[in-house]
Amino acid sequence: MKKNNHPSVGRQTAPDTAGVSAENTQPATAGHEYRETRELVQLVQEAADLLHVKGEAAFEDFGKAGSRWRKGESYVFVLDPEGNMLVHPDTSMVGKNQLELKDMNGKPIIRGLISAATATPNKPEGWYHYEWPVPGGLLPRWKSSYVQLVTSPSGKQYIVGSGMYNDRMEREYVVDMVSRAVTAVEQQGKDAFNLLRDPAGPFRVKDAYIFIIGMDGVEILNPAFPNLEGRDLLDMKDTQGKLLNQEMIRMVQAQGAGWMDYMWPKPGENVSTQKSAYVHKAKLQGKDVMVGCGVYLADAPKEKQPATSMTAQELVKLVNEAAVLLEQKGEGAFPEMRQQGSKWLHDEIYFFVWSLDGVRVFHGELPEGEGKDVRGLKDALGKPIGRMFLEIASAPEGQGWLHAMWPKPFEIFPTWKSCYVKRVTFPSGKQYLVGSGLYNMQLDEHLLEDVVNQAAILIKETGKDAFNLLRDKKGPFYFMDTYVFVQTPDGTELVNPAQPSLEGKNLIDLKDLQGKEVVKEEIAAAMEQGSAWLEHYWYKPGDNTPALKKTFVRKVQHNGEAYVVGSGIYIENKQGTDMNKDISKFSWDTVEKEEMSDSVSRQVINGEKATLAHFTAKKGYEIHRHSHPNEEYMLVTRGAMQYQVDDHDVEVRANEVLVLPPDKPHSIVVLEDTEFLVFFAPARQDWLKGEDQYLRK
Repeated sequence: MKKNNHPSVGRQTAPDTAGVSAENTQPATAGHEYRETRELVQLVQEAADLLHVKGEAAFEDFGKAGSRWRKGESYVFVLDPEGNMLVHPDTSMVGKNQLELKDMNGKPIIRGLISAATATPNKPEGWYHYEWPVPGGLLPRWKSSYVQLVTSPSGKQYIVGSGMYNDRMEREYVVDMVSRAVTAVEQQGKDAFNLLRDPAGPFRVKDAYIFIIGMDGVEILNPAFPNLEGRDLLDMKDTQGKLLNQEMIRMVQAQGAGWMDYMWPKPGENVSTQKSAYVHKAKLQGKDVMVGCGVYLADAPKEKQPATSMTAQELVKLVNEAAVLLEQKGEGAFPEMRQQGSKWLHDEIYFFVWSLDGVRVFHGELPEGEGKDVRGLKDALGKPIGRMFLEIASAPEGQGWLHAMWPKPFEIFPTWKSCYVKRVTFPSGKQYLVGSGLYNMQLDEHLLEDVVNQAAILIKETGKDAFNLLRDKKGPFYFMDTYVFVQTPDGTELVNPAQPSLEGKNLIDLKDLQGKEVVKEEIAAAMEQGSAWLEHYWYKPGDNTPALKKTFVRKVQHNGEAYVVGSGIYIENKQGTDMNKDISKFSWDTVEKEEMSDSVSRQVINGEKATLAHFTAKKGYEIHRHSHPNEEYMLVTRGAMQYQVDDHDVEVRANEVLVLPPDKPHSIVVLEDTEFLVFFAPARQDWLKGEDQYLRK
């Protein structure tokens, strides 16, 4: 077949990257890390080759169901540069102009796909990412589409592409996004900044965004933290003391572009995870600048849990102790609370005291800030924390939590801080608020219950008038990756700040990745028990691996109307069934046994990269012919089984091991009552998604 004259992804390299230190960087493009990504790129490249040779006659090939071009969720689509859809499985879209098609959050899909293939000179291909529901589903997931610009024999140009649901970032996505940002900046100068900032634009993907820093360390653009723009960040350090901006600037000055790893906490976590930034030198109005993007990649290493990490309950206890001290001594307690190394002032712990009219009267770490009116104080995201602290202290309860983006003492870059404040009366009779906080505090069940309970109180008092505050991304109910949702007892979603497109839709039939009827369970638990914790599996942001999410729900009523209000938190591991990166020990006696049918039971331990299963099966149990992309090691511990592989039978008895390569079709018959262990690598993602019906028949 004649080859198309378009470049292939995987060969795109940044200029002058030779000699990048292996300790801090990786090659500017390391290719695609995951098999499904490589297969997608290959599919599009081969489709482009076919279109380049056969021209419009290839459209018929692409449209055949069951062909390699259209199988399951995978399909090839074709557009012209004007946005007309020429090939797509949804025939209602074909033959129509789709330029105005947008994703769940208003991101223009077709315009973005066209731009990815046409906007960068000498690069007629690229990636575009948007949110879209999986076929037959309601909840949107990130979809990554790869497109190429192709010229047919007739001379007409087309955009051919395909996409996959993909919640994680790949290095190649970041390289592609930064490369396109460099082109935009060099061509348009500061006029490109609005596009780089646009939350519905092509440069805001998942949790990733483009930043621009001058060679003097001054932040020029930061869409996530605009308060940093214009500030000197040359001496900014990561959590291990690395002067990351200085090192990145030296790297791009010497080599043009490259990767650098550093340690930074994820939102809602109190330990640092490796974050990787790709940076590229560019010209902005004649001056050299650094354009970059930092992401948490899948399987990034994480620091060990700090032994002295304070919990939310411990902070509440400490603030209560400070309140008792202040009620006894008033201002006379301030010298004691300034003592470095005391329980009031150590490491990142310090206390602050405000009058209820908004004057800061005490600050343990920065006394120069005392005497200031802080009613108008805002955090890095514009959240009005001054007003919100005063509202918490002035409310009947007189105490509560507030979560905000705030820099550590003597630092510039903000990070999540969770503060607990309490109203206190001094011996003089005057009332104040006292508070303290923890940076990057690990969210736990105590905190989540507090958030849901506060939302329920608000709904009980004000009904639907509370909904706008619950949606407010600068309000008290939206922080880190946490938000509050509200449903009616019939399953209609009323409030969902993270996915507002779901509001007004009935989600009663929504199922998690294991087939559990999530909304039905949430509503039943709240209505029958008043409040409850539930467990389900979803895709954690930034990862394609199903993760355990615990959700707290409670019933609340206002003027005779009932609501279910809730919030959820992802759990790193589930003791007894899921493994973390530390050493884990299990006993089959304690691992949950699932009765899959009258003939077979299963126990499963899931690691990050493998699955171990223990089966007990009765004589005559059969598993029909199937295949999977996992390598399989099967050990019979008692009994006997027969595998049918490649039209011949293989009998396996006690203490014998059978090894099957990936994608090998096989069927199984249990010859006598049998116990067997099966090890799979990589982990059985299909089982985690609930795709195991073939075992239950």
